[in-house]
Amino acid sequence: MEQEIMLMKGNEAIAHAAIRCGTDGYFGYPITPQSEIIETLAQLRPWETTGMVVLQAESEVASINMVYGGAGAGKRVLTSSSSPGIALMQEGIAYMAGAELPGVFVNVQRGGPGLGTIQPSQSDYFQATRGGGNGDYNVIVLAPASVQEMADFVDLAFELAFRYRNPAMILSDGVIGQMMERVVLPPMKPRRSEEEIRRECPWATIGRSKDRPVNIISSLELDSQEMEKRNLHLQEKYRTIREHEARYELTTTEDADMLIVAFGSAARIAQKAIELAEEEGMKADLLRPITLWPFPAEALREAAKGKRGILVVEINAGQMVQDVRLCLEGSVPIQHFGRLGGIVPDSEEIVGELRNFKKQSS
Repeated sequence: MEQEIMLMKGNEAIAHAAIRCGTDGYFGYPITPQSEIIETLAQLRPWETTGMVVLQAESEVASINMVYGGAGAGKRVLTSSSSPGIALMQEGIAYMAGAELPGVFVNVQRGGPGLGTIQPSQSDYFQATRGGGNGDYNVIVLAPASVQEMADFVDLAFELAFRYRNPAMILSDGVIGQMMERVVLPPMKPRRSEEEIRRECPWATIGRSKDRPVNIISSLELDSQEMEKRNLHLQEKYRTIREHEARYELTTTEDADMLIVAFGSAARIAQKAIELAEEEGMKADLLRPITLWPFPAEALREAAKGKRGILVVEINAGQMVQDVRLCLEGSVPIQHFGRLGGIVPDSEEIVGELRNFKKQSS
């Protein structure tokens, strides 16, 4: 089958991929810099070709609760927003985690806090990886670094969400969402039939049988002993996810004595910085976490061996760097570099930080 190749924005790639991977429904609300997702879906009109529902809800709170309902029926449903909109969805995401419902959320980050700016940022790392709602729960978090990964991660997010009955987030940012690149679109995947959903999702509201006439979808448990059992079950599931689903990309340079850790668009800028640094005789490897949760801790420990220092590059005040420090427990010097307020660092700035850091660690 001939590949379909198009030039498009990251946000547009999300919309195209959602249709092609058999999504049953999208419920969302426009907000910069991710509005192209719902705009593209409206232009493509998938309800006429695949039967996919596309609905602009009255708010982010309404859209996440629509996702909750669709997920409870075993459907492949997703929503998208940007930072303050995702903040409004946190209660619903926590409900879904507690009820063990699969759903996909796309966050195209902008600067904050509050309404902040419409410019790019990576300052929702804590919100995504720590769980912005109440209780002890985790969301699977994928961080794309290209428009191609924006397309690829839609199906992957659904796959992981249904495998573990857990919410999954694609944590992008305004750089990846708005930039245009060549994309190989995924092949069309048919939407599942009602019978397939009943077979694959016996827990769903439509998965009833003679032996179980009613499936109750809820995160509520009034008995404390039972609630503890449910929480322990969730923690065991999270241990399994951490063990099997940590993803990363490691780019190595021969004889490198420094390591840069960065995700998403910051990793692209860091890669260029490494090329510029090599012209000055400085050599560094690059570790790009693809899953921010589960964080690729073991891969980081291996990559850090023999390094004189680690520079963590983020477009925030220092969030992922805390996970890096927790993983390495003071075994190697760690320094953070970030820009705030929607300012995206350039590769020359990173080279300067690497140069100064290397002098300090000599």
